[in-house]
Amino acid sequence: MSNHKQQQLKTGVITMKNISFFMTQPQIISKTKTQTRRFGWKTLKVGDELQGVKKCQGLKKGEKIEQLCLIKITAIRVEPLNAITKSDCIKEGFSDYEPIDFVNMIVKHYGCEPDAVIRVIDFEYK
Repeated sequence: MSNHKQQQLKTGVITMKNISFFMTQPQIISKTKTQTRRFGWKTLKVGDELQGVKKCQGLKKGEKIEQLCLIKITAIRVEPLNAITKSDCIKEGFSDYEPIDFVNMIVKHYGCEPDAVIRVIDFEYK
């Protein structure tokens, strides 16, 4: 059992895992985003609930986590980044992007290859 789960059992306080939406805050705030692509997140399961936050790493002294929304995971799949479709761009909150635009944005930000394997996470707002 993880230390996190053990602490929850001891204290009776249920805490939720945070997921950062720093790059897509406007899409989260307007609730036009219902899908996200992530490297990692291998233990995430359909039905998991997460706290969407502005950012949760690299906080400066005195900064606090800013909560944006609660989400529930509805589907997960793994695919190459460049398998994104126009429909997926819309779900990502980028209705004005073509798939190549989205891929280029992620490649530039993360320094990955266009065919990098990525986890596609669908969610709904709680």
